[in-house]
Amino acid sequence: MNEFNRWVTPLNRRSSDPTPQGGTIEYEDFPATIDATGPMLYTLFQERWKEVQLGHVVEGSVLELELSEPPRLCVIYDGYLTVATQNWHMHLCLEEHLGGPHCKTPEELRKQRLVSRGALYRRLNAEGEPRSWGIQFWNGAGERMMNLFLPNPYLGEDEDLLPEGKPQLEKLGLYEQLREIYVLENEPIPFTENPLKRPYISVCRSSRCYPSRNWKPVFEALQSAVDEAELDVTVMTSGCLEVCKLGPVVFYSGDRTWYTRVKPEIARQIVSEHLVNGQKLVENVYPPA
Repeated sequence: MNEFNRWVTPLNRRSSDPTPQGGTIEYEDFPATIDATGPMLYTLFQERWKEVQLGHVVEGSVLELELSEPPRLCVIYDGYLTVATQNWHMHLCLEEHLGGPHCKTPEELRKQRLVSRGALYRRLNAEGEPRSWGIQFWNGAGERMMNLFLPNPYLGEDEDLLPEGKPQLEKLGLYEQLREIYVLENEPIPFTENPLKRPYISVCRSSRCYPSRNWKPVFEALQSAVDEAELDVTVMTSGCLEVCKLGPVVFYSGDRTWYTRVKPEIARQIVSEHLVNGQKLVENVYPPA
């Protein structure tokens, strides 16, 4: 495992695109590596969620979503960041999506789905005055992916335009902070480790796999064993883990391991032997060796 570096190496890559209204969109790229995108997106969704909107912008269509409370889920599974609220969820491919335990995603598709470019942007009007700020992502095919909309000093609480000449410039604080860290390297990443790479162990609760419906005793056994071992590992539940009819299924993100037919006693062994001592329970690993 590579050591986490709190300092982002600047790309010094700037570009601009004209807008149909005579304005310009100015881009400042940041590294699209997981050690840059992970801390940035964790900050935005877990710590600054009140200030961020996300969506897509294409000609003729705009989608904007906001969070009304902290997300109930913010993890990476098989390359995809999943952020889930009570009403909606989103996925963004930050690492190669290998395609479950059988690694069935074709190589070209892995490259296409992966975020390959990220940039902070400012949208300027025809007079060259900035009017909106955000983050744009592109995939491996150069296609625009998700937008994150950052606080706009010209908009009030209800998205109404503020009186002319009275912008709330303090709203630019989040944009400026991200720029100092991820574009200019004037400040370090505010974490000692990548918060989206912290290990977790998850139990499938999907109704597709009948045996998985008895997941609660397995979850409780995992939680108890992790607590007793004083491990910094999150125990959680999830939807389908791509191993159907062999439940209860358990997934450990630390080294991308799936376990099947996990009973409470097996769950405790997974913690004591695999998580603590690094020895997998071969008879329950999926796919079988």
